[in-house]
Amino acid sequence: MPTEERGPAADAPGTDLERAEEVFRGVRGRLFGIAYRILGSAAEAEDVLQEAWIRWQTYDRAAVREPGAFLATTVTRLAINVAGSARARHESYAGPWLPEPVDTSADPALGAERGAALEVAVLMLLERLTPTERAAYVLREAFDYPYDRISEIIGQSAANTRQLVSRARRHVSRERRAGVGEAEQRRLLTAFVDAARGGDLSALEELLAHDAVSYSDGGGAVRASRFPVVGRARVARYVRAFADRFWAGVEVEQVRANGAAAVRLTREGGVVAVVTVAASAEGVDRVLWMMNPAKLGGFAAAPGA
Repeated sequence: MPTEERGPAADAPGTDLERAEEVFRGVRGRLFGIAYRILGSAAEAEDVLQEAWIRWQTYDRAAVREPGAFLATTVTRLAINVAGSARARHESYAGPWLPEPVDTSADPALGAERGAALEVAVLMLLERLTPTERAAYVLREAFDYPYDRISEIIGQSAANTRQLVSRARRHVSRERRAGVGEAEQRRLLTAFVDAARGGDLSALEELLAHDAVSYSDGGGAVRASRFPVVGRARVARYVRAFADRFWAGVEVEQVRANGAAAVRLTREGGVVAVVTVAASAEGVDRVLWMMNPAKLGGFAAAPGA
């Protein structure tokens, strides 16, 4: 992957490889946004971009009329392949699998024209689609690609592509309630964290929707519930039960994860979790505890650092 600094033996300005690097850098944000949304993993998205960069270096670039389109196609197809193998790994994952959170304070849309298909709760829903359905949905909803272009990228007919996007839309809309505004989501998150830290059962129950679900992704590396906790009363009791142990010595900082308000929890300088909620008019219906240390690297530094 090209880096910002170049050594003394680097190509002279204006060389073909340098121009190739400039082109790649110009579309890198969009490429990462596509790969991340399909995979739900920043680490895997970076691996895909690394492979795309290698292929771009060795390809006959003089034959490419639209470099951005060529690179987007390459990244999408690589991400579809990775998503196929990742799906099997997620099925044997220790406990609930949640997407790797990304800090969107600097790049709110991760290279997209719209912020669609970026929220953690939506990425969880996309995980249930086939990799090709996911790719078609991401290209259409987040990046507004025309159907004929999407069909070329994923190797499907235009009619099939429309069906893929339509099925994905139905799945997301069926499983997801209409969300609240940004200010209300942040208010509910703050209120939830305050109630959770204090072990306030009645306050928790008042904030939660009747069918609220709590997901804790520890990846087998840290102690976390291996199963989703379902229902207002159960989630409230579950959160209260570990309040004394979990929150001891924890500092809470407001951050933005995947385009929404979240909190970063640190203890003795180390990040222990990134927590966010999805909310509707009924209250908090999803509580998402991202605790797997392997997924928290993007929030290790201070926000904005």
